[in-house]
Amino acid sequence: MTLTSHEFPLPNKLAPETLRVIPLGGIGEIGRNMTVMQYNQDIVIVDVGVLFPEENQPGVDLILPDFEYLRDKWQKVKAIILTHAHEDHMGGVPYLLREAPHVPIYGSKLTLALLAEKLKEHRIKSDLRMVKEGDVEKIGEFSVEFIAVNHSIPDALALSMKTGAGTLIHTGDFKMDQLPLDGRITDLNTFARLGDEGVDLALVDSTNAEVPGFVPQEKDIAPVIESIMSRAPRRVIVASFASHIHRVQQIIDAAKQNKRKVAFVGRSMVRNMGVARDLGYLTIPPNATINIDDIENYADNEVVLITTGSQGEPMAALSRMAGLDHKIRIGDGDTVILASSLIPGNENSVNRVINGLTKQGANVVHSGNAKVHVSGHAASGELLYFYNLLKPRNVMPVHGEPRHLRANAALAIKTGVKKENVVITADGMVVDLHNRKAKIV
Repeated sequence: MTLTSHEFPLPNKLAPETLRVIPLGGIGEIGRNMTVMQYNQDIVIVDVGVLFPEENQPGVDLILPDFEYLRDKWQKVKAIILTHAHEDHMGGVPYLLREAPHVPIYGSKLTLALLAEKLKEHRIKSDLRMVKEGDVEKIGEFSVEFIAVNHSIPDALALSMKTGAGTLIHTGDFKMDQLPLDGRITDLNTFARLGDEGVDLALVDSTNAEVPGFVPQEKDIAPVIESIMSRAPRRVIVASFASHIHRVQQIIDAAKQNKRKVAFVGRSMVRNMGVARDLGYLTIPPNATINIDDIENYADNEVVLITTGSQGEPMAALSRMAGLDHKIRIGDGDTVILASSLIPGNENSVNRVINGLTKQGANVVHSGNAKVHVSGHAASGELLYFYNLLKPRNVMPVHGEPRHLRANAALAIKTGVKKENVVITADGMVVDLHNRKAKIV
């Protein structure tokens, strides 16, 4: 069972010249990432994500981080910093702002644009402050440098946070694709410079720490999708995360090669792709897209639908198609591509969707039978490279289930980090960095 913050006693009073790190979500689980950093009287929050419910949690729409620790400290919170625009890192922001509307939010151009659309739906106004890689912002007693990393969404950032207690690195979600579609590589030069200057504590993405080698390149997906599409006799329905702009770009490109029109299905997909197109992150050729209501005007082999629901979410478009509860009806000979990884805990839901689509005659292609997805998280080879580059004194694995955290810890130790300097935590545990030593308190 994942521990949550209310199962731990309140920590001792914060000592002078000490940086306190408290994860309120995202440790021991995949989702609802949120970390509180406190130095003296100033607090900075990194990410406020949500976790989507499993099938044994009926009636639950979203699972939020535990805000209880902050409820008597809102006046100390100087900022929320978002590493990127995935729901498990920013989906909880509207709920936090209901309690602390004064807190400014820092993020990259795309991250804040997608957040602004979300806040508009919640009828919330906020102080959004755009940053980019290379920027350094003074936020209370924190000096924060923003570092380019690549992930499965554009504009992701890692953070270097300097205080009187030392330097902390938070990677956010990252990988080291050397030929990314947008040409924006993970900034290894900056990480090397920070390593040479001295890194006292590194919070490092653990999701793929068990996976050997290096994550394949995103561009390797394009020929697979194009090949599947070229052989599909009828409609092609591709399910992806509504934020995976690079994947959607490859689907649009493949559709153009096969003389097919593209229709976006699902509110979040339509919204996000509109934002990405307007900001220049998504290139849509003229006359390449059609409205979902117009697909009947085209032959089945002239249409590609890009939809939400790759994780079997009950209310997402693909799940409703599988359950015969959507205006789009799957036909015999349709091809459905699940172009995403399977998030742990969603296996039964996804299998139910695959079975429902197959019963209706669809050919379902997924990562288990074709190379239609590559991960956005660094595998073990990349993490080893990263640790050797950064040379952190202390390491705190984040973003992952217990097995991922321990695998990440083992990699850090292999590269020379002392075993006693690697802290494995749970949501609600408190880690203090003092005199260049990190320990659970």
